Amino acid sequence: MARMSAEERRESVIRAATAEFARGGYHGTSTEAIAKRVGVSQPYLFRLFPGKKAIFLAAAERCVEDTIRTFEEASKGLEGDEALHAMADAYTRVITEQPDWLMMQMQMYVAVGAAEQDGDTEFGETVRAGWMRLWDTVHLPLGADVNETTTFLAYGMLINCLKAMGFPPGHRVWEGMYPSARITGRLEH
Repeated sequence: MARMSAEERRESVIRAATAEFARGGYHGTSTEAIAKRVGVSQPYLFRLFPGKKAIFLAAAERCVEDTIRTFEEASKGLEGDEALHAMADAYTRVITEQPDWLMMQMQMYVAVGAAEQDGDTEFGETVRAGWMRLWDTVHLPLGADVNETTTFLAYGMLINCLKAMGFPPGHRVWEGMYPSARITGRLEH
């Protein structure tokens, strides 16, 4: 079996870190757990990343980039309501099929708040920059309408919260969502 390159190993660390941070958050996840999941030593982990914060931020940036890619692919060639419903459907499908993705997003926001209370602005700067790229990605397909973009992203955050809290498909809390954004049994495995 061929040995992994450093870049392939970095990718495996980001995937493992996403899963670990999704469950335990920044403060509740050890680099030891990440290294163990990847199958490397902690010293090797720190050759790939300078520290836990760098690992978390790499996982956060990947999560944002994956969300951006989901929206770009879903809305390609579409505008307005067609783009909105395609992006909503794609997003609800992804967070249902890949729960670590959703929980990593939620952990990102918690980590920003906790870090900024401690005077560390790097988490916030990184996550806010990603959020702005996400905003720009959905803004144009939604007609560059600030209200449409705000409403779409507000629904997305509500969906994140409801899904993270475990409201089951078909529950009445989903009734007010865009039909394409409702978590329904069709998305569940």
